Amino acid sequence: MSDAGLAPGAAALGEVAAGAARDAPNGRRRLGRTGREAAVGYLFVLPAMAIFAVFVFYPLLRTFWLGFFRVAPYPTIPSKFVGLSQYKSVLTSHDFWASLGRTVEFVILTVPIGILLGVGLATLADARIRGIRFFRTLYSSTVATSVAVASVIFFTLLNPTVGLFSYWLGIEGGNGILQSNTWALPAVATVTVWQNIGFTFILMSAALQAIPQDLLEAARIDGAGGRRRFWRVTLPLLSPTVFFAGVVGIIASFQAFGQIDLLTQGGPDNHTMVLIYYLYTSFQNNDFGTASVLATALFFILLAVTLVQFRFIERRVFYG
Repeated sequence: MSDAGLAPGAAALGEVAAGAARDAPNGRRRLGRTGREAAVGYLFVLPAMAIFAVFVFYPLLRTFWLGFFRVAPYPTIPSKFVGLSQYKSVLTSHDFWASLGRTVEFVILTVPIGILLGVGLATLADARIRGIRFFRTLYSSTVATSVAVASVIFFTLLNPTVGLFSYWLGIEGGNGILQSNTWALPAVATVTVWQNIGFTFILMSAALQAIPQDLLEAARIDGAGGRRRFWRVTLPLLSPTVFFAGVVGIIASFQAFGQIDLLTQGGPDNHTMVLIYYLYTSFQNNDFGTASVLATALFFILLAVTLVQFRFIERRVFYG
């Protein structure tokens, strides 16, 4: 082939090379700008990460590590490394499984009922009638009530001598509800539901007000009654908020402590000894190794429950 035939191809290759040479500085500038933006982003995140590292990640790792040691009750006696034997002994003990069962029962008594009441009260308060703002304020008022205040209120109401609830139920005198093996845990669950209902009501009310009214109006024009509109339109649009309330509620119920400590102290006969209170009593008894194992187990249980919720329940949530 002659040189004349090669000339166009060589010219094209030369133009491509020249273009690449011109684009190389632009590419380097883009990479440099991206690197600077990433550095600035990491700089902004660094304070939060430092706080998490000091107050979350390090205590978590330290707690997990302490589970390998049988810690002496006195600081002058060195801790003894026992490996996984302490994890095995604690996680296979009857006390652990009994407290976990009480915790699951407590979650079942609080989370579904709390969500149902929150949705029901929010639906009632969504009506456009005169004076409804008073009821909205009333339903949401418990959000300003602390666990201690709610516990003291119900401790007085459930008192077997002067409590109104005990009088109304006809069980005044003798052992009260909080001293009953059967009713102590439901009573503590009732306190928890009442104390958290304001937060759930506010969530559901905000979600209801965000539902487009034209969708409800279109369903009404199509002949859907109030019940059908609720199940076919309102509830699917509420499902993201219900899912959020469920995740947060389960985590909060697993960590419920104040109301149990103030009302029953884990009694009677350990019938309200949930997992977090079992951890607390182990720490009180200077059994730091057992407390570390229980804290680690609680973390992984909550992590597993949350992952299961996101894996199997979130797919049923309607985001639209």
